[in-house]
Amino acid sequence: MATEDELFDGEFLKKLEYLHIVSKRAFAGQFRAERRAKKRGSGLEFADHRAYSPGDDFRRVDWRAYQRLEKLLLRLFEEEQDLPIYLFIDCSRSMADGRPTKLAYACQIAAALCYIGLAHLDRVTLAPYTDHLGRELSSQRGKGQIFKVFKFLGQLASGGTTDAKAAFEKFCRGKRPRGISVVISDFLDPRGFETGLNLLRFSHHDIFAIHVVSQADSEPELSGDLQLVDVETGSTHDIAATPSLLSAYQHVYAEFCSEVEGFCAKYQLGYVRTQTEVPFEDVILQVFRQNRFLT
Repeated sequence: MATEDELFDGEFLKKLEYLHIVSKRAFAGQFRAERRAKKRGSGLEFADHRAYSPGDDFRRVDWRAYQRLEKLLLRLFEEEQDLPIYLFIDCSRSMADGRPTKLAYACQIAAALCYIGLAHLDRVTLAPYTDHLGRELSSQRGKGQIFKVFKFLGQLASGGTTDAKAAFEKFCRGKRPRGISVVISDFLDPRGFETGLNLLRFSHHDIFAIHVVSQADSEPELSGDLQLVDVETGSTHDIAATPSLLSAYQHVYAEFCSEVEGFCAKYQLGYVRTQTEVPFEDVILQVFRQNRFLT
C-alpha cells in the first residue's frame, strides 16, 4: 500500500495547482449556475405557476393572474442547488496490480479531481468500494479540505472482491442529491460492469467512467506451463502460456475494453481509458476536454 507521503509529495501538489489554473482558463466566463442542479422552490428566477392548495403561503399568490383569470395561482421559482461530486474508487484486490498499482494511480486521479472540485467550491464525496460501499469521506468543500482528502486516500488498501451492483445499490438507497458520479475502476467485475453503472444512471447521475488498466492486464508477460490464481476469488486455472494463447487473451481483453467504452458511448457517459504508466495529469486533461467534469 502506497503511503500518503508517497502519493502526494511536493511535485504532486505543483501539478495540482497547474491543473487548477488550466481548469480556470478552460471554463472562464461560464456561469456557475450552469453546473448546479435546479428545483422548483423559492429562488429568484420565475419558472411556472401551480394551483393554490389550502395551507399554501399567500405571499406566493400571483394576484395579477387572479385579476385576469379569477383563479388562485402560486408563483414557482427556480432554486439553485450545488451539484455534488461523488468519486467512487474501486479498492478490490485486482486494483493491487501494476507499477504503480492501479489503486495508487486511482487515488492520485481522485485527489486531483477532488482538488479541482474543492477549488471551484463544489461539494465532494469520496466513496471507496469493493463488494460493498466502504466508509465515505463526505461533503467536503473548499481547498483547505484537500489535506483531509490526502489522508483519507492514503489509508485505502486493496482487498476483497468486486460487486459494484451491491455497492451502488447501497449508495442509491441513501437518496443522495443528483450529481456528478466519477467511477475510477478497472471494471473487472465478475457480475458485469453494466449493472453498477446502470444503477447510477437510473438515479439520474451524470456519470464519468475512468477505466484504469495496467500493462499486465493488456499484455501479460507469461510463458510455459502455469497455474493462474484469480486474485479476488482464489479460483485456479492451469494453462500453457503459448504465443497463440496470449494473442487470443489480448484479443478478448481488447474486446472487453471496447465493450466498456461502447456502453458509455451508447448512454452518453463520460469515458477515459488509461494505463497506470501514463502521468495522472494527462488523464485529468482528457477529462476536462470532454466537458463533463467541469461544464
